Amino acid sequence: MKQKKLMLLGGLRYLLPVIEAAHQLGYYVITCDYFPDNIAHKYSDAYYDVSIIDKEAVLNLAQELQIDGIMSFAVDPGVVTAAYVQERMGLPGNPYESVLILQNKDRFRDFLAEHGFNVPKSKSFSSVEEALFMKSWYPFPVIVKPTDSAGSKGVTKVDSFEQLEKALYYAMKYSISKRVIVEEFIEQDGCSSDSDCFSVDGELKFISFSSQYFDNNASNPYVPSAYGWPSMMGRKYEMELALELQRLLSLLNMRTSLYNVETRVGKNGKVYIMEVSPRGGGNRLSEMLRYATGVDLITNAVRAAVGDEVIKIEQQPYNGYWAEIILHSSNDGIFERLHISEEMRPYVIEEDLWVKLGDKVDTFKGANNALGTLVLKFPSHEEFENIVNNPSKWLKIEVV
Repeated sequence: MKQKKLMLLGGLRYLLPVIEAAHQLGYYVITCDYFPDNIAHKYSDAYYDVSIIDKEAVLNLAQELQIDGIMSFAVDPGVVTAAYVQERMGLPGNPYESVLILQNKDRFRDFLAEHGFNVPKSKSFSSVEEALFMKSWYPFPVIVKPTDSAGSKGVTKVDSFEQLEKALYYAMKYSISKRVIVEEFIEQDGCSSDSDCFSVDGELKFISFSSQYFDNNASNPYVPSAYGWPSMMGRKYEMELALELQRLLSLLNMRTSLYNVETRVGKNGKVYIMEVSPRGGGNRLSEMLRYATGVDLITNAVRAAVGDEVIKIEQQPYNGYWAEIILHSSNDGIFERLHISEEMRPYVIEEDLWVKLGDKVDTFKGANNALGTLVLKFPSHEEFENIVNNPSKWLKIEVV
């Protein structure tokens, strides 16, 4: 039997469990991007130096190698390219036009509004001058961000027109297409959610919600610093969001796919779908859900990518209270050590540190500045809340 070939776009460490799952299934794994030193390339069977946003170059390589499937797991810039290759080669995947809608924040907001979803007021712009010309429109406070970036890069909350120009230039810096979107800031009730979901033949079979936490003292306070499962948003809101997410996937004719989904409940009592991307989330979200529920989204996403049957994708209860801490530094400098208090050790399931003594580290401006993760499990929600809300009492990253 011919060995199936899976192409993965990018080379970040979030691909390591994907490569491991593919190898366990007996697939041949190809990674590609133009960063040959990226860690995932050390574990794949072959690496090619090709830009993942160059659709035609990736398509030509995929055709030459006769791949059976392609993924852009946790790598947002490659999602559109993967969908393009899938459609052109007749590989398993979602409709290319639907993926374009999901991956462009301005098109996504327009689609949501057109189909009656709750959506913040928003406008997108191709230049700073164009945005500044619309002086009377802005419903401050607003969020300014690139239309096509991930990892909270280029995102700023703006409270007045005087702050707007700097935020627009900052967002433009991180946009591939040089477009920014400015949208009404939806004040959330409780924590927002960022978690992964899975559909089979367009039907949501596994859906999850998290509690997302932020470090207000970080250089960028809009980069998630911790996650918790199960979420605390309430069953009523979760059910309403599940129905709206299913309606969205049906409208877009989505197929068998893994998704990273961001949602929130506003102070106005309305539920909002903020982002849906047909890929696994960064920050090891699918790995956390495997810990918390036993459902293996990663292996099934790999199977789906090459057209094999997915198995055991079904809703399961959480086996305890789980947290993921995104290790990060409050300062630029040289890493010395990670200190975790001894009384916390019983809760620590996994410690995954990505830096070593003497490494240069940057302050927390985006998800790419993370230094590692901690996986924690708690017997009660009270212990979870007390510890996750007060990390400075038990966790210290020493930088000089």
